[in-house]
Amino acid sequence: MRKYLNRYGDKFTFSLDENGDILWEGNFEYCTITMPNDYREAHRVYLLDNCFSDHCLSFEDFKNAIHEYDDVKKEYKMGLKYVKLVTSRTDKIDCVDPSGGPYIGVGANMQTFGFKDFIVEDFERIKTGYKIITKKCEYCGKAGETHKMSCPTQKIQINL
Repeated sequence: MRKYLNRYGDKFTFSLDENGDILWEGNFEYCTITMPNDYREAHRVYLLDNCFSDHCLSFEDFKNAIHEYDDVKKEYKMGLKYVKLVTSRTDKIDCVDPSGGPYIGVGANMQTFGFKDFIVEDFERIKTGYKIITKKCEYCGKAGETHKMSCPTQKIQINL
């Protein structure tokens, strides 16, 4: 178990569970959480409006283009129609930021808290705080730098 004291003196603990995820426990009374944008409906309507044109934006390109803003005209380049259709994914958390810290977001390396190469993939709310779901090896299912001996990512050096 690792302990963390934030700038307001709030105590947080980080402990590894049996699945390779991290239990983050402490006082989350004053906390900001963010949720990622949901572009699915906006992109669906965009495709319906533009499916007969020669060039339709892919989902990934659309996610970038919808935020382009013309500072001279003071408007979104794609127009407000699609921007208004972007909502938040309320089923997914991409950042947890208790007042006084620590700020932890999806993609963060948990090395600062003593978990080398444990990458944040998702958050799950639990009674005592948050369960930080960590990225697992696609071959052996282990998190961080630990792998099963049978994992193809393991390199064995034989000195003769």
